[in-house]
Amino acid sequence: MIGKNLSIMHPRPSSIVAALYTLRDLNVDVAILHGPPGCSFKHARLLEEDGIRVVTTALDENGFVFGGRQELSSLLVKVNEMFKPKLIGVVGTCASMIIGEELREPVEDANLDVPVIEVEVHAGYPDNTKGVLITLESAFEVGVIGKEELERQKVLLREATLVEKRHGAASKEYLEPSRGDVKYKVAEKVVRLLQEGKKGITIMNAKKETGYMFADVSAAVNEVALALGKEGNVVNMANIDDSLGLPRVRHHAKCITADLQERGITVHEVIGGMDEYPVTGEKVGELIKQKYSDYDFAIITGVPHAIPMEALEGMEIISVTNGPRQVLPLKEMGHQHVIVEIDLHPKTLGVNHIVESEFGATLREVAKDVLGR
Repeated sequence: MIGKNLSIMHPRPSSIVAALYTLRDLNVDVAILHGPPGCSFKHARLLEEDGIRVVTTALDENGFVFGGRQELSSLLVKVNEMFKPKLIGVVGTCASMIIGEELREPVEDANLDVPVIEVEVHAGYPDNTKGVLITLESAFEVGVIGKEELERQKVLLREATLVEKRHGAASKEYLEPSRGDVKYKVAEKVVRLLQEGKKGITIMNAKKETGYMFADVSAAVNEVALALGKEGNVVNMANIDDSLGLPRVRHHAKCITADLQERGITVHEVIGGMDEYPVTGEKVGELIKQKYSDYDFAIITGVPHAIPMEALEGMEIISVTNGPRQVLPLKEMGHQHVIVEIDLHPKTLGVNHIVESEFGATLREVAKDVLGR
């Protein structure tokens, strides 16, 4: 019956794109999309801003019928000659997977002396984390990551999927996109709370490179608190453990930590690595219960819906997300203020330093008005 099995109606990230980003986190030099030239075009272009080359076998209608083994094998050889990569990824697409194209055979035909991570994936999986998992399993097979990291990633992927289904973009049949609350009004609220001597916690629970902008929110809160003479009223938590995660993820954590230190901002509690956003909630809850239960408000950035509400009991909650479809679920959880950093992701690809956020900039300007500067 039509409509009987509908669960999600709004567009969701695909497993193919998830595979591409995972190859990026593994520091692959070149990713080859085996499929039509337009497949995942936007993300492919964005990833090139992040230092990874993305090329395509550009299958046409003839390729859809007869396959593209020769095209892929030839492209592997050409890519190896042109870019001298140390690590290559090959990603399937809906077109190549539907016709049953094997990736192993053309890779063997090319006979390169460079490791190749083969990702036989299409966009038809219900959970986009499947693309990450297939990539990591292939990376393990060619010796790029070890068994321990693979198992760790499996746990994180399972939890990430559950977080999205509980309170995220996969929680409802359809979620209307929203820009959330007006940033200026929320910034006024934060300044007022600090002026009144209220005690606040910044919790950066960011997903990988998005941390470059979410960290700016924490920085802005601390700058404003300092300007108001209330710096002792702010405690900072962040998932910036640089010993955890895939190579590119650890690099992000190091860069953000260095930038915060340079700005004189103390991260009082490191709550995990930058790929551990789905599992940090429990640690945040324990820390608040043990040390910060009398705090008045929390400003949570990144993946706020991964922090359980019971951990924040009694606090006024201000959330900053980059997902327009995340506003309603957060409001329904009980977050009083939810704002969206539009275009965050394109602005945080290919950078190595903290990027100014709209909310951070707004907060700084509101504080200037209040202080008459």
